[in-house]
Amino acid sequence: MTSRHRLLASFVVIVAAAATTPVWGQTGRSANAANGPAARVASRQAAPAPAAPARPFPPLGAAAQMQLQSTLKQWEQQSQGTKTLQANFTRWHYDPAGSPDPKQHARRSDGILKYARPDRGVFRVDKLVFFAGMENGQPVYRDQPNQFGEYWVCTGDSLIEMDRTAKECKIQDLPPHMRGVGIIDSPLPFVFNLDAAKIQQRYWVRQVGAPEGIVLIEAWPKSQSDRGQYKLVQIALDAKTFLPKALIMYAPNFHPTNAPVWDHYEFKDVKRNSIGAGLQQFVSSFIPGKPPKNWKVSRDDFLKRTASP
Repeated sequence: MTSRHRLLASFVVIVAAAATTPVWGQTGRSANAANGPAARVASRQAAPAPAAPARPFPPLGAAAQMQLQSTLKQWEQQSQGTKTLQANFTRWHYDPAGSPDPKQHARRSDGILKYARPDRGVFRVDKLVFFAGMENGQPVYRDQPNQFGEYWVCTGDSLIEMDRTAKECKIQDLPPHMRGVGIIDSPLPFVFNLDAAKIQQRYWVRQVGAPEGIVLIEAWPKSQSDRGQYKLVQIALDAKTFLPKALIMYAPNFHPTNAPVWDHYEFKDVKRNSIGAGLQQFVSSFIPGKPPKNWKVSRDDFLKRTASP
């Protein structure tokens, strides 16, 4: 999963909105989506397409399907009325490579996100700390020299990555069909202007039990390209406003024992359509200033970069 896909997946899922125990206590189900590599043949015939993944859960009953449709329509109506949105977030990343104790996150990120309809936004990590071991029975987290979190900006015409670790500004031009509302067709799990029908075409979706005041949606990707980014996404929404409260994104190769890698987001100070200073000033605040003179600036096409291995 490339960094640009992680950003897009996270950023858009969040605004539109572990292991075997999801955040709200539901029993998790692992998807049967294994796809072995296509065998190479001596002839020049095209390699066989990967087998379609099995449905990760049984078909919904009539009552559950009606409830899901009602929920998605309410979410669609709310999201399509969003002109601007901003929030603070905390992300806990779980990965045994960074923390040998599966109960302790490997790193924690604190930052902000902002969105302006239809396709402008910011995703910026302001604080990043790493697991540094246990002291007196308690986990200790510290920052590391020259280690920074993500800082991405979507201007509508391009994606800008401010790579503060590499001291590089990477500009990726978006093709015309991915600008504006066309960003719905980019490699994203969800969209700001949610389309209930398209979501169900692209994902197996269901609503699962949650505490009072919370709507919990699970989405399992159907396509090979989406499954290359994540295995499962769980989105917790406020039952009244349908604004995001939490999100869990499972890595493509997630396994509760062999590969327990996942991200858990929580959101605070979520503000929708609150732009007292005016829309133009709100959008202008997204654009980063010129990088320092010793930074490298590179520019290319988004599709070209995402197509590269």
